[in-house]
Amino acid sequence: MLTYSFADLQGESMYAHLYKCIKNDITNGVLHAEEKLPSKRMLAKNLGISLITVENAYAQLVVEGYIYSQPKRGYYVARIEQQPLPVKAERKAAPSLKPQATAQSVSFAKSSVPPDTFPYNIWARLLRNTLTTADEHALISDTSAGGVLPLRQALARHLYQFRGLNIAPEQIIIGAGTQTLYNLIVQLLGRSHVYALENPGYPQLAAAYQANDVFCRYLPMDAHGIRADVLENSGADILHISPSHQFPTGIVMPVSRRYELLHWAAKKSSRYIIEDDYDCEFRLFGKPIPPLQSIDTEEKVIYINTFSKTLAPTFRISYMLLPPHLASLFYDKLGFYSCTVSNFEQFTLAKFIEDGYFERHINRMRTYYRSKRDRLLQYLTQSDAAPALTVEGEDSGLHFLLHLATDAKDSQLVQAAAAKGIQIKFLSDYYHEKVGDSSHTLLMNYTGLADDKLYPALDTLFTVLKPYLKL
Repeated sequence: MLTYSFADLQGESMYAHLYKCIKNDITNGVLHAEEKLPSKRMLAKNLGISLITVENAYAQLVVEGYIYSQPKRGYYVARIEQQPLPVKAERKAAPSLKPQATAQSVSFAKSSVPPDTFPYNIWARLLRNTLTTADEHALISDTSAGGVLPLRQALARHLYQFRGLNIAPEQIIIGAGTQTLYNLIVQLLGRSHVYALENPGYPQLAAAYQANDVFCRYLPMDAHGIRADVLENSGADILHISPSHQFPTGIVMPVSRRYELLHWAAKKSSRYIIEDDYDCEFRLFGKPIPPLQSIDTEEKVIYINTFSKTLAPTFRISYMLLPPHLASLFYDKLGFYSCTVSNFEQFTLAKFIEDGYFERHINRMRTYYRSKRDRLLQYLTQSDAAPALTVEGEDSGLHFLLHLATDAKDSQLVQAAAAKGIQIKFLSDYYHEKVGDSSHTLLMNYTGLADDKLYPALDTLFTVLKPYLKL
């Protein structure tokens, strides 16, 4: 029977502590592949904790691929084919230094942040304080290519506390949006490499790489993401993935697959993985999935994230974490650049993070989005169209998939909805090449709709769709 102590949680929730204890036993070989775990009720009784604590811990372990369940039999340790690579000696960090929708239309096709959720008053106050109290020379002088140090320090502390990333501020590069960072990565790694992208995937990502004159391969995915053997056969050197919540499929890559990809990258010095931690803050059930970068021991992962999902799309501040040797190369090769984000915004954002406003904003927005998601799911469940609808991936991020039982073409449904002022997109729209639309999988992006427009938009959408559904 598993036995763990809950005497010193150090502010950690009980389920998170239990999750971490079991995960460590699996990765350290204490628990072996295919070993059966105690039932949830038995483990709760043995440890003297609530059943819901065990349920949440097991659920998180299932999502990350450490364990799996068999109906009416219980939970078992998953087989992780490749264990973590040995940790290298610590290295020093780098030196410091498509058509738009009309104004009248509503969209389930794109993700955006409702304008009334931005913390205007707090941001305005912090900006005023920055202008009146910050060092004048620091505000108006050119900064290093990586960005102002206070913001990078604030980000390093935040990422350690909330994403488990132990990195130096000097490894962080600030940029005006992720596309700016993609450009820098191509200049840093070189245009001669082959870049592998997920298929289906984000069209703007492919466009950004193509604009940089790099050759891209679009790799298919199975239920766990891109396979290492497919990647090996592609001839790619650079892999760009979103393992914690792939867009648009919503796939969460299990830990076993993550290790397989890290081993692929470790085989050659020219190979790297770009981890786009797309909307990682908004997992609506359980704790956020640990980044791939957190288990990288070979300095092979470049981690990218942005504030466009958490604050606003027009908030053009993104950042990447470079492995120490690439951070050194960045300053040697590209250090002549000035940071593309104004010092005013960087100092203000640093204070926003340091004073705890960012954490509180994320918690508030997670509650807001969960409530909106729940109302949308309730509508679908109670709809007359419910027998022809199947929901998938509703817990992972800010959109989910809706499978429609229909014989109509996806393009036909898109046109019918557009005629009524509703913008929608199907999974088939995100493949690099033309594919069949037999799955009829609709992406439901619900974040951008104002509360008072949600139900009217749904009524209109399903008035359009119902004649095409098999009811």
